[in-house]
Amino acid sequence: MKTLTIGLTQFAAVEDPATNLDSAERLAREAAAKGAQVICLQEMCSTLYFCRSEDPALFRYAEAIPGNTTARFGAIAKELGVVIVLPLFEKRATGLYHNTAAVLDADGTCLG
Repeated sequence: MKTLTIGLTQFAAVEDPATNLDSAERLAREAAAKGAQVICLQEMCSTLYFCRSEDPALFRYAEAIPGNTTARFGAIAKELGVVIVLPLFEKRATGLYHNTAAVLDADGTCLG
């Protein structure tokens, strides 16, 4: 029987997305160093969690998938040889937003 090690991350998010993404990267690297093969980052890892209510002022945090964040974590997944589940606030089209997750394969590609 094969064993699959899954790492789950959690940190106290702040208002600055860059700081949150740096924290997510640090924890992903720690999880990989501890043997995780699949690393699941926390929900909406680049922002504070704000999905309890709809506030158009927060739509500025939405990102395209693929985009800069998926490229960054795809490169990390490839470097570490792990799969990363990357939850983000996605801007799919003008006025169409989702609390979603991108799955980044160990070769760095975005599976969806």
